[in-house]
Amino acid sequence: MTACSADGGSDGGDETITYWASNQAPTVERDAEVLQESIDRYTEETGVKVDLEVIPWSDLYNRILTAVSSGEGPDVLNIGNTWAVSLQSSGAFVPWEGDALEAIGGQDRFVQSSFATGGAEGQAPTSVPLYGLAYSLYYNTAMFEAAGITEPPATWDEFVEDAKKLTIDTDGDGQIDQWGVTMAGSSISNNAHQAFVRGLQNGGELYNEDGEPDFGNDGVVAGVKEWVDLMAVDKVVSPSDAESVNGSDMAATFADGQAAMFFDQAPTDNLKSRDFTDYAAAPVPMESADATGLEGTQSHVAGINISVFENSGNKDAAIDFVKHLTSDDEQKYLNESFGALPVVTAAYDDPAFQSEAIKLKQVTLADHAQPMPLYPSEGQMETLVGTAIKDLLASAAQGESVSEDDVKSALEDAASQMSSGQ
Repeated sequence: MTACSADGGSDGGDETITYWASNQAPTVERDAEVLQESIDRYTEETGVKVDLEVIPWSDLYNRILTAVSSGEGPDVLNIGNTWAVSLQSSGAFVPWEGDALEAIGGQDRFVQSSFATGGAEGQAPTSVPLYGLAYSLYYNTAMFEAAGITEPPATWDEFVEDAKKLTIDTDGDGQIDQWGVTMAGSSISNNAHQAFVRGLQNGGELYNEDGEPDFGNDGVVAGVKEWVDLMAVDKVVSPSDAESVNGSDMAATFADGQAAMFFDQAPTDNLKSRDFTDYAAAPVPMESADATGLEGTQSHVAGINISVFENSGNKDAAIDFVKHLTSDDEQKYLNESFGALPVVTAAYDDPAFQSEAIKLKQVTLADHAQPMPLYPSEGQMETLVGTAIKDLLASAAQGESVSEDDVKSALEDAASQMSSGQ
């Protein structure tokens, strides 16, 4: 374990720590480029070297679970904040309390809604926020103008109506080449997020008041049905989107002019890399434009957290590296680079975070976001619910009808697997 200097930093020497980072940029190579610049500053300051690996989202959760079970993980790693309670229950990560929390400046310097995602309520968190995120609706302004749509949709009915207007055979060959919406139908996490948000908007929750899985209630079924219907009934999403696996796929489809709208958390770096600027951001449509409380949910409290493995052989250096990444200056650099929101309040003074898109996300997180269910089984829930929706979309892509009973059956089957511990 690396010794700490009197000012709380690491004495470094020839120490090396390992860091598993999540894929935030259009490519893992771009992630590595951005992160290496920050790492170089850390190494120059402390002498501690950082062995970086950027892991795609499709692999990250399973890699972490394998590391937890084997006891052979990195020193520091990123996690999706919705996994925080599940991973906390493993006991594999350093709790952020006492000296560890003091070393990174204490709880009060963080955005509190983001800090609250670090673990179960009433327990010391085992992750702290790194990047803040929230869902928004992104739309092609030129396509909206061409279709005579003067403002983004505020309600789900308006969203579907606009999507139908924007689903067009532009060259008259009988084939749709501009779709109203694009989605990542094979993204387990995106699907689970939609079940959560659309379920809450329809008056349903994924867990009951006793903390038991309840995926098949009327509200969640209605919300998931709305999502699947975009492909199965409304015909505003390309069947090929059932195979799309991540946000980069959606951004590419959108930037290429093949779709007019999509929901995402931080696509700006992706769109910038494709030199696409003909777009704007708007709040996620709700069932009612003036909905509040749970029914006014437009996003989960999204973001990326960072943890330190309890069995790290370089724990002090690992904690010091987290201090570096969550410092005011690095928060400004990293979140501007990745189009995300800083998770420390002091960083918001920077002009880079005064744009309308950033302010929109701040309002969403403050007034229209809820944390994903804070239960140890949340990670398993995401996998099972997200896969159920993936399979429903696959059926829709094959031209099969997807009824309300089909949706309910798929979600109840997912819940039964949770109950049986599968």
